[in-house]
Amino acid sequence: MAVTEQHARIRTEHPARGVARIVLARPEKRNAQDPRMLYELDAAFVAATADPDVRVIILAADGPDFSSGHDLVAGFEMPGPPTATLEGDFDAEGIEGHLSFECEAYLGLCRRWRDIPKPTIAQVQGKVIGGGLMLVWPLDLIVAAESASFSDPVAAFGVNGGEYFVHPWELGARRAKELLFTGEPIGARDACALGMVNRVVPESDLEAETLSLAELIATRPSMGLRLAKRSVNGALDAQGQATAIDNAFALHHVGHANNLIRYGQIIDPAGVELVRRSVRKP
Repeated sequence: MAVTEQHARIRTEHPARGVARIVLARPEKRNAQDPRMLYELDAAFVAATADPDVRVIILAADGPDFSSGHDLVAGFEMPGPPTATLEGDFDAEGIEGHLSFECEAYLGLCRRWRDIPKPTIAQVQGKVIGGGLMLVWPLDLIVAAESASFSDPVAAFGVNGGEYFVHPWELGARRAKELLFTGEPIGARDACALGMVNRVVPESDLEAETLSLAELIATRPSMGLRLAKRSVNGALDAQGQATAIDNAFALHHVGHANNLIRYGQIIDPAGVELVRRSVRKP
């Protein structure tokens, strides 16, 4: 296995012919996403997409958990110019600057990754919390270890959920509401039964199973794969997914603005302990 590129928070590997594996490499922080990680990840996706020898892209993670979500302690400073949008004025006062940041670094990047013209697979173990869902839901397939769990507890912060709001499509309307209202996680097998996860395997088999699936897909004609992906994504858009995401994103920032007026910050501070309690549950 050759390591082709190393950043502070991202590693790219080529474990088999036609397959690139991008690895979240911040296990000491449970792969919490600061802006630097997100843009290193974007650069790795761009490189793999541009590489004619790469047919399938895997996103994996070091450590016991795939991702604990956004690193709120790290702040929201852009590490460089925007790449997913033409947003700017990130330092504007009130909610304006933060709206620009989230349009670019959260929603903009998710949409960009969703439309990568090559098949993408998330290889998931442990906890996937809040913003962690925004790394796996834009991808085409999810292979999960039996240990995996998925949660979005951020309604406790006084907002409606993660910025890339595809919850009803991933889980169905009623299960999405339960996830958001309670903050309680969904296990890997339940997620598979709901259609969110493709395969569930013992953790010891996770890497091999994901790679085997990637190698199988890599044998198919690249044009056929590209057209199939675009057709399915187009069907989701015809159902109104893109419009629904925009609507939920606007409501998300109503929540931020309300918190800013009431508490002087963009999240309800009382939600911090609620979220901690929910994610500590086995």
